Amino acid sequence: MSDARVRQMWHLLEPLHAVLYYAPEVFEEAAALGYEVGERWPSYFAWRSAPLGAPGARRVTSAFYSFSPDRVAEHVPGAWKVASPEDVLAGRLRGIDRAYRALFGDVLDTPEVMRAAALARRAAEAVNTEGRPLAAANAELPWPDAPHLVLWQAATVLREHRGDGHLAALLTAELDPAEALVSFAAIGAAPTETFAGRGWADEDWHAARQRLAGRGLLDEKGAATEAGRALRAEVESRTDAFAARPWRAVGSEATAELAELLGPLWVTVLGSGLLPSVTTLGIGKV
Repeated sequence: MSDARVRQMWHLLEPLHAVLYYAPEVFEEAAALGYEVGERWPSYFAWRSAPLGAPGARRVTSAFYSFSPDRVAEHVPGAWKVASPEDVLAGRLRGIDRAYRALFGDVLDTPEVMRAAALARRAAEAVNTEGRPLAAANAELPWPDAPHLVLWQAATVLREHRGDGHLAALLTAELDPAEALVSFAAIGAAPTETFAGRGWADEDWHAARQRLAGRGLLDEKGAATEAGRALRAEVESRTDAFAARPWRAVGSEATAELAELLGPLWVTVLGSGLLPSVTTLGIGKV
């Protein structure tokens, strides 16, 4: 399976998963559970970490990687005083059900969506979960009955599988959480402001820049050097390689079929304006 095909599948599936963090219907479900919805982080930390049970801040910081420990501690473990993980998991499926029905309407009842769900589930059931805590936690959840919810859950398993592998690639490159963000911004992949929500203080960001400059990865202006760009390219290539197993298991023909089936759904999500453009460019996985 080529890196290009593996990365294409992530680009197609990521927006389908990310609806969870932006759809008004999901925010309504979060509010019904008792979470503040003036910003997305209270429900984000609850939705994403609930498959782990009721984890503490240290475990969530480790699994999410790019958030500062202080930002995580603002929401975890406090999230579980608002609602239990079981209630959160039920709420996120209700929210996705409503959000998908609002986005896709009658398309959800078509043979194409049913086939896409079946193929995506096959891929999700083929993920390797060794050393991948978020992928493993989501893979343990029972499958819903409705095909569109199966599709969303499969997209979630595959997304977290790739994300866990991305963290392994960052660790191999010896990029700590702050350095991962700084180096990504330094290659021009996203403006620095994009990462404000991750909670790193200015001094943390500056210190990470200094460490990367000391390794010859950034120049005096904070832009990536040739070595810095090469390292980031290596991280992305490793991420693709680490994410390839489920697609090899499904096979090239079925993977290509799924890509074609996902295309119209991808266009609908992006065309809705629901997601920020950075979500479709790869920033969500850092």
